[in-house]
Amino acid sequence: MGLFRRRRKSADGSLDRAADSADVKHLEEFARSRRGVEAFVEPPTTMTATTVVFVAHDGEWTRRRVRDAAAAHALARKLGIPAYDAQVVGYPQRMRDWNRKNGGRGA
Repeated sequence: MGLFRRRRKSADGSLDRAADSADVKHLEEFARSRRGVEAFVEPPTTMTATTVVFVAHDGEWTRRRVRDAAAAHALARKLGIPAYDAQVVGYPQRMRDWNRKNGGRGA
């Protein structure tokens, strides 16, 4: 394998892999096993697909790929949790506090 291997663009134009059912399953399990979860939808970039960050009441968080922003909002509605656009509202202080205590790593 070469040091600089060529990456193919995904269907959304990013260099990232597409979201799959394992991503959705992880998000559903996170939301169902924690209290006070909120969703923060992150827009796609040239390097990554659309992602969503789920943040629990204590600041614990997880990030996974989703098909697009509409899919992220639909998943949040299905799970009965609020969803926000991260680039508009930012991230909650409790997430930053969690990162400080836990070395910046989500679930």
